[in-house]
Amino acid sequence: MSVPRNERLSAGRIASHLGVMLAVAVVMGVVVAGLAIPFAGVIGIGARNVATTMDALPAELKTEALAQKTRIVDSQGNVIASLYDENRINVPLDQISRTMVKAIVAIEDYRFYQHGALDLKGTLRALITNQASSGVVQGGSSITQQMVKLTLLSQAKTKKEMKEATDDTYARKLRELRYAIAFEQHYSKDWILERYLNIAYFGDGAYGIQAAARHYFGVNAKDLNLRQSAVLAGLVKNPTGYDPTNSPDRAIERRNVVLDRMAELNVISHEKAAKTKKQKLGLHVIPSKNGCVFSRAPFFCDYVVNKLLHDPSLGRSVKDRKSLLYSGGLTIRTTVDLRDQDAADASVRSHVFPTDQAIGALAMIEPGTGDVKAISQSRPMGGDRKAGQTYLNYVVPQKYGDSAGFQAGSTFKAFVLAAAINQGIPLSKTFNAQHTMTFDQADYANCPNEPPFAGTFDVSNSTVDGVMDVYRGTQKSVNTFYLQLEALTGVCEPFKLAREMGVDLTDPKGDQYGNGAERVPTFTLGVDNASPLEMAEAYATFGARGLHCDARPITAIEDSGGNTIKEFPSQCQQVMPQSTADAVSDVLRGVQEPGGFGYDVGHTNLTVPSAAKTGTSQDGKSVWFVGYTPHIATAGMIAGADQLGRPLKLAGQYVGGNYVYTATGSGFAGPMWAEAMHVVDDTLPNDDFIQPSPDDVAGVMATVPDVNGYDIGSAEAAIEAAGFTYVLGGYRPSTYSKDTVAYTYPAGGSESSSGETVTIYQSTGSPPPPPKPPGHHHGGGGKHGGKHR
Repeated sequence: MSVPRNERLSAGRIASHLGVMLAVAVVMGVVVAGLAIPFAGVIGIGARNVATTMDALPAELKTEALAQKTRIVDSQGNVIASLYDENRINVPLDQISRTMVKAIVAIEDYRFYQHGALDLKGTLRALITNQASSGVVQGGSSITQQMVKLTLLSQAKTKKEMKEATDDTYARKLRELRYAIAFEQHYSKDWILERYLNIAYFGDGAYGIQAAARHYFGVNAKDLNLRQSAVLAGLVKNPTGYDPTNSPDRAIERRNVVLDRMAELNVISHEKAAKTKKQKLGLHVIPSKNGCVFSRAPFFCDYVVNKLLHDPSLGRSVKDRKSLLYSGGLTIRTTVDLRDQDAADASVRSHVFPTDQAIGALAMIEPGTGDVKAISQSRPMGGDRKAGQTYLNYVVPQKYGDSAGFQAGSTFKAFVLAAAINQGIPLSKTFNAQHTMTFDQADYANCPNEPPFAGTFDVSNSTVDGVMDVYRGTQKSVNTFYLQLEALTGVCEPFKLAREMGVDLTDPKGDQYGNGAERVPTFTLGVDNASPLEMAEAYATFGARGLHCDARPITAIEDSGGNTIKEFPSQCQQVMPQSTADAVSDVLRGVQEPGGFGYDVGHTNLTVPSAAKTGTSQDGKSVWFVGYTPHIATAGMIAGADQLGRPLKLAGQYVGGNYVYTATGSGFAGPMWAEAMHVVDDTLPNDDFIQPSPDDVAGVMATVPDVNGYDIGSAEAAIEAAGFTYVLGGYRPSTYSKDTVAYTYPAGGSESSSGETVTIYQSTGSPPPPPKPPGHHHGGGGKHGGKHR
């Protein structure tokens, strides 16, 4: 009987498959005249040449760790982002469903546990079956061979290596066979199968069985059932062609082939196969979310990634560090608190809309640790500019973001205030802060060995004028007051303090003419740029009583096995005396109390003690509100900017649905700050700031002790202990014993500036005469006697 032409075995195909069998036979030492020599004759090569070629190959293939996705988790361990080049999570074989294992073995290499590197019987059977079917029905490569090929492809570093890993040539097949034999010699079958299931590509971006199980069905690999296992087992042959998300009909057809094969091998019953084939695919697709754009804290995530890309301990080059981040299967433990993050996001979005010609931003840092709790901005992460999206991070320093910062306005006055306290300038110091004043730059001392300043400039107030002390000058943010105060402190110490507290001031001098300089007499007005994160970090120093801690977004990095490979402890340093920071907080809390800008305009007072400072740039392009408690410091900023980030004036813009006539830190940035903080402060400890010691800080507001009735020595000691000086003012009538204290001025229990003089009046021991009754007049004889004057 003649055989149809399309069912005949062509000499070329026979030569191709038998040539591979010949090579294996040679390597395995089973080349015999009855097997190898006839095949060699068919394909035209000699057994000796094949053996020589095989001997020239390396004895084994060194396997590198498989690329795995990295997880970024919040302070509670919740995943906030994933980073990967290949979406893979390695799992051990005992964490993979036995049904899945049986399905993959049945369809790809049913004699896997019986044969070595090459299944000669299976290869020949596949050859005959495929030729009879005029196509590829069964694979001829063993699971070990497939694993070798996938390993070579995964570890290819160049285009040449990738081409060599996929070329349909004898050289590739021989190399794969040699490596497969080595794997079989050095590793168990279970190890090979585990690596195969973890390295295999299952389509639609899913690498490895765990990622595939999660992506297509929303389950872990250990929980895959028969229907799911059959779908995934069928995918490895052609991950794109059988992708159930794109080709469900082909995926069902392929799944049924797997089920039939399992039934044929008695892995499952024919009845169970038939029942399962009637079912739908049962997909529950969970989209893969790669990168920060899908995170609940996208710009915090972006900050973390950029921070790590700058860390030389994670690799010699940025390329090496990125490779580790996107393929190392790391767990990056961060400091973000999603409660704080959600509060910041909600507030920013309600005050500044994405498409506004302005940017709203908030940054939160924990005093005493530097832990970054939240980073938020009004423009969402993304590429749709018409929807107000951006990939530019405006909240963090330029080194880790995309903005050179924004003029910080009067928030810089806090650095001059701290310098003044350090230098012993009393908080009771007064200046006549006139509405507009001309200042001579020569009056402002520069740093040692630096040239003096020259020229004059005019500055006006936008708040109040008149004679005032440091408390009121700060509470009302009076420009001409602070320029007079800075003339006493000099420019150098406030500038250095700002840098030590975390503000990245990198251009202290400017050019040869002083243009662009940051260390200038107008420093106190905040003419320099800063990011919200820098300002939150700086003010957290006050909350931590002078202990500055670098902003810390990451606490530790773990490898794929859960082992800690690097820790990030807090980096803290005392940059000012505790008493100085306490005094700053004592002054700045006035902004949050009645009469202060925050309280009166922004309604920024919290349920816990807080302190703050407002800021408005001279040109009205940015407004700030930076406030803190002993447990959290938050910087809020709104700045005019077009969709490319170019600065604009806020006045004349619609921001958050409201037309901006005049932009101020208290009335504009303050409410945004407050809305977020009113959520956060519900869980903050109700701890107060430490009252500054009058012994250490001159002019701090302190309570005059009530010493009425004390002997003079005890009274003098109590008054000095409270930070005051004293003088004796003579005797006054009093019911207290003679020579004891009759009363003081200022009176006991009142507030006065430490260092001020308290006058002590001594008692005569005799009470004052009783007051005359109403209407009683000397020299009159009746109730109408005398004259009224």
